[in-house]
Amino acid sequence: MKAKEGVIDLLNKILTADLTSINQYFVHAKMCENWGYERLHHKVRERSFDEMKDAEELIDHILYLEGVPNMQRLGTVRVGETVPEQLKSDMKSEQEMVKLLTEATSHCAKVGDYTTRHMLEDMVKDSDKHIDWIETQLETIKQVGLENYLSHQIKKDDS
Repeated sequence: MKAKEGVIDLLNKILTADLTSINQYFVHAKMCENWGYERLHHKVRERSFDEMKDAEELIDHILYLEGVPNMQRLGTVRVGETVPEQLKSDMKSEQEMVKLLTEATSHCAKVGDYTTRHMLEDMVKDSDKHIDWIETQLETIKQVGLENYLSHQIKKDDS
């Protein structure tokens, strides 16, 4: 199926953002693991893997639309040197992703590509959930203090 005007370019921009996020979340997860924050390591690593699944879905969809996925581009990977810095960097990435996805969703509606629009709407929901999780972490740090928060990140939940 041939893509509607501008859709492949937008999907490749989203793919670039996803590939950047994968790297950012993965390095943050490894840093948390190195610091002994096992619980946080697993959560952030899981998010990196979720982004990989999104990238795979984007690549498959670009190919379905007879386009070529651009795997050469990568945005700036913002590496936080502390857990709060990491959370704030990840929040910024997610907010930028929501903005990009919203613009792409509107464009798809305008050009009549409802399949791509639906896929992007699902991605927005996922990003919104992650933003909510990050906001909760930052608010928890604010309420209980960084030391108390981090002490609860040392052991992974059994659930």
